Amino acid sequence: MPSHKLLRRTSVLIALLCTVVLTSLGIWLAFSLLQPTPPRSVAMATDPDGSFNAEVGKRYREILARSGIELRLVPTAGAVESLARLKDPKAGISMAIIPGGITTQRDSPRLVSLGTLFYEPLWFFSSGHLIEKHEELGGLRISIGPEGSASRALSTEFLARVGIINQKSAKLLSLAPNESALKLLSGEIDAAVLLDAWETPGVQKLLTAQGVNLADIRRADAFVALYPYLNKLVLPAGVADMATNRPPTDIVLVAPKASLVVRNDLHPAIQYLLLDAASQIHSGPGVFRTAGQFPASESIDLPLSGYARQFYKTGSPFLQRNLPFWLAVLIQQSLVLLIPIAGVLYPLLRISPKVFVWFQKRRVFKFYSELKQLEEELASTGSRKNVKDYIERLDILEDRAGRLWVPPSLRPVLYDLRSHISLVRDQCQK
Repeated sequence: MPSHKLLRRTSVLIALLCTVVLTSLGIWLAFSLLQPTPPRSVAMATDPDGSFNAEVGKRYREILARSGIELRLVPTAGAVESLARLKDPKAGISMAIIPGGITTQRDSPRLVSLGTLFYEPLWFFSSGHLIEKHEELGGLRISIGPEGSASRALSTEFLARVGIINQKSAKLLSLAPNESALKLLSGEIDAAVLLDAWETPGVQKLLTAQGVNLADIRRADAFVALYPYLNKLVLPAGVADMATNRPPTDIVLVAPKASLVVRNDLHPAIQYLLLDAASQIHSGPGVFRTAGQFPASESIDLPLSGYARQFYKTGSPFLQRNLPFWLAVLIQQSLVLLIPIAGVLYPLLRISPKVFVWFQKRRVFKFYSELKQLEEELASTGSRKNVKDYIERLDILEDRAGRLWVPPSLRPVLYDLRSHISLVRDQCQK
């Protein structure tokens, strides 16, 4: 194979090798930093079975399954335990529904909110007679929820402030919501505190049960002023059962809003799926909400995710909105791959011709160096005895230059080289 063809092939192979190495490095960095592939399975911490939170988790699981995402539901004692698991990166929990007042941005720096979903009123049910003062609590058996539940955390925080719960006089029990409702109906306990949505079966059962009363939260406005995460709600008389007029009067309640909380490293595509699901599940009207009120772009205790902020402005990304989920992800991955490829190829294509020309010029200039060396040797000897030897060396140099391949743009430079060799030969022969 002629040497110039071998050289050209070697140059091309080196350029291709550099391109492949740099492109592979760019693709690896893109996958490492941009995380283009969403997980196929994620976990959600939920309240105990029978709670509205747990039922909502099942609806999220159903909706995400349509997009090929497995949502594993992990029951806990309540929102406090769910939050602890969510904060622990080793627990494998990616999301949970958390009521306001349970955490802060300082306590949970790696968590963000996808918005508020619904109200979770604090219900205080009593059996037999309506309890309004702490003096009436002496010796009563009151369930305030298990350790790790939001009802226990919030009731011990502010219901005691108005004297409804007095840990010295009342016997406080750690029963799950379903168990609390059943024991209250059977008379095994005297009162129960629940923190759950209006739609919760246990709440509905207690609201319509004869002999069970719902306490009115006195000075609710003061509570809202003292605890900004609380909201004042009014449960209309007869809303639970018009026929029996349950409850018999309007009841004032206080309620935090529940937020969909996720880890800030949860893949953006999964966050958008959750936001779409939230819009389907929570956007309808209800006793305490109007149509379209939820989900809402509110940050109660935690900052709103950047993806959630964008969702509430413009909706889901164009590809996820118009294509099946994994097809949209595939196209997004392809676009991510194009970024490093274009980032490598574009500058290479821009600089490669200049590098190639520079390399070829160096080859020609090496001949000029040899020619200059011959001229200097000839001038330093000052003798005509070695002329034949110099001419032979010039002939060899000219022959090598004649066999040198250069791109068309450098052929004039090669022609000048051969002309200069001829000039030096003429000087030798004079």
